[in-house]
Amino acid sequence: MQPSTSMTPTELRADVPALQEGTYLNFGAHGPSPRYVVDAADEFVREHEYESPIRDHPYETAFRAFDRTREAVASFVGADSDEIALTESTTAGINAVANAIDWQPGDVVVRTDLEHPAGTLPWQRLEREGVDVRVVETANGRIDLERFAEAVADARLACFSAVTWTHGTQLPVADLVEIAHEHDAFALVDAVQVPGQLPMDVREWGADAVAAAGHKWLLGLWGGGFLYVDRDVAEDLEPRTVGYRSVETPTAEPFEYAAGARRFEVGSANPAPHVALREAIDAIGDVGIDRIENRIRRLTGRVADGVPDRRLLSPSEPESGLVTIDVDDPAATVERLAADEIILRALPRPNAVRASVHAVNTVGDVDRLLEGLEREW
Repeated sequence: MQPSTSMTPTELRADVPALQEGTYLNFGAHGPSPRYVVDAADEFVREHEYESPIRDHPYETAFRAFDRTREAVASFVGADSDEIALTESTTAGINAVANAIDWQPGDVVVRTDLEHPAGTLPWQRLEREGVDVRVVETANGRIDLERFAEAVADARLACFSAVTWTHGTQLPVADLVEIAHEHDAFALVDAVQVPGQLPMDVREWGADAVAAAGHKWLLGLWGGGFLYVDRDVAEDLEPRTVGYRSVETPTAEPFEYAAGARRFEVGSANPAPHVALREAIDAIGDVGIDRIENRIRRLTGRVADGVPDRRLLSPSEPESGLVTIDVDDPAATVERLAADEIILRALPRPNAVRASVHAVNTVGDVDRLLEGLEREW
């Protein structure tokens, strides 16, 4: 288990086996886990399978684990535990909301052109049912609020990212939510690039629902997603996927949805990734989100300073750990750097490479990246 005393980013780095060799700069896709995060999941599985069948009860063991993680997530994002549903991923959370609304032909969904497939594919499916999907065009990772207001004037739902995966820019979430609400549109936020690298307070945002996951900047495991849903809003949502965790009494006929966000949980999911999520939240908390944010800004600033202006697609003063860089052949660049154990990713739009810099990275990592990119200029 991780120490209870505060940690430095350097100490956290030392706890992550995958970071001991090479230069890893792809946290926006996957954040390798510390040993104790993986150990927490392993220990839970052993307890659940070896001990609880006789000494406890497998379902009670699982439910206690779920409850503790909901409480940890709620505290971490500024919500109440009954406003948190434990999901598999951000994609699962967005789909859960999309599938809980009684859509009618002609209803309008608004999204930006900055969204990850998690924030585009559910709406593409709804287009097949007659829903109109309206895309707000943006420039350089920025959204024009007047253009957004025009788009949501008759919309039923607006979906947008808190931090763009394309440019690493922070969208003005509270302002976009306010505009959506002025037009009686549901505000759904994809926040997957926020937890673990930036402060996150869903109350300040005011959104109806926020989907996120812990396998990126939080350094958790795959499968440890979560969905915030405002408790008043939740009462008007009726998920189409229903199981014993979704309802108040599983044997009741007719059934009654569980109060709050728990109605979006379904059945016998493996609690281990969410046990790991709780451990990851503790580790990030031990370092301190403010310290993490400040260190990321220093490191990404060094990246931006080392990239020619004409090649830098993110802000010259990066707003997150995501820095997008124009190169002539992104796929070939990623492959070439990977051969030297410098790991980043290519983006389909913009056609570029993206470095994801965490607080656990070092100045040496940044300089090695810049040296590897020099031949691109």
